[in-house]
Amino acid sequence: MGESKENLLIFGATGYIGAYILREILKNKDSFGRIAIITSPGTAENKSEQLQNLKSEGVEVFVGDVTNPTDVLNAFKVISTVGRNVLAEQINWIQLAESIPSVTRFFPSEYGTDIDYNPQSVHEIPHQLKIKVRAALKATSSLNYTYVVTGPYADGQMLAYLSALAESARVIGTYDVKAKSATLIEDGKGKISFTTPKECSVGKLVVKALLYPEASNKRALKVNSFTTTPADIVAEFEKQTGDKWTVTYTSLAQLKELEAAAWENKAPLAPIYTLRRIWAEGGTLYVKRDNSLIDAEDNMETLADAVRDAIITQRSGTQATDTRKLA
Repeated sequence: MGESKENLLIFGATGYIGAYILREILKNKDSFGRIAIITSPGTAENKSEQLQNLKSEGVEVFVGDVTNPTDVLNAFKVISTVGRNVLAEQINWIQLAESIPSVTRFFPSEYGTDIDYNPQSVHEIPHQLKIKVRAALKATSSLNYTYVVTGPYADGQMLAYLSALAESARVIGTYDVKAKSATLIEDGKGKISFTTPKECSVGKLVVKALLYPEASNKRALKVNSFTTTPADIVAEFEKQTGDKWTVTYTSLAQLKELEAAAWENKAPLAPIYTLRRIWAEGGTLYVKRDNSLIDAEDNMETLADAVRDAIITQRSGTQATDTRKLA
C-alpha cells in the first residue's frame, strides 16, 4: 500500500452508484487527502441539502459543467461513476487529466459487465462507449488507471437485477415481491457474479482498489460480493417472504429475439435486454475473482443480504426513477 495520501475528485457522486462509493470513501477519509466532487448547477439546486451534508463531512463541492475543461482543472485523481448518458465525455476528461501533472490515476465508469470477457464482447452494442474509453486510457503515457468490474447489481432499484419490472418487460427477467412471482432465463441454474451497491460493497471495492495501487494498476479488477443462480435467488425470496413464488421461464432464444427487436425499434430498454442476455450466458462468471488482490475477501454482502434489501426497497416503493446508471 502507498503511504502518501492522495486527493480525489469524483464525477457522478450524487447518482445511484456514485453516492454509495462516496459514502464508503468518507468512511475511509483518513486514508486520503482532499475529497472533492464536481456537480452540475441543476444538481446543486435540486440536491442542495445532500450537498450541504457532504460539505459538513469535509467534501469540497465544485459546481460546474463537466464538459468544460476549466471546471475540472483542480482534479488530482479522478474517479468516474457517471451513467451511460455521459460515458463518452470521459474521453475528454482523460485527455485533460493527462495534461495536468498532479493527476495520477483515473477510475472510469466501468462498474458492471466486463466488456473484455470474450472475443464476442467487443461486438456488444452497450460496450462500445466503454471500449472507446479504455482505448483512450491505454493511449495515455502518464496516467495509471483501474477498471472496477462488478457484474450486475444485486439490488431492488428499478432495472437492477432484483427489481420488479413492468409487465411489458418482465419476460427478460424479474423478481416481484408484491406478486410473489419471478421470471428466469432458461432453467435459472446458470451462475452469475453479483455485487451489491447498498451497504457499500461497490464502495468498499473501489476504496480497496485505491488503497492497493500496485495490485490494481492498469488492469481490470473482476470483483464481486457473491456468485449464485437465479433459481437460488428465488429460493431465498421464498425463504424470506415465507411464501411459495410462481416462476415462469424465458428461453435464451426468445430473449435474443426480443433483444434484436428492441434494438431495431430503438427501445430505451434495449441495453438492458442485451445485458440480461449476457448475464444469462455466463458473461460475468470468472474462474477466480480478484477480491484477494486488494484485501477484499472478507465482510462482503451475501445473497441473503441482497434479497433482504430488495424486499425492503420494493415494499417501500422507493425504486429509482432515473435508471441511466443501472445499465
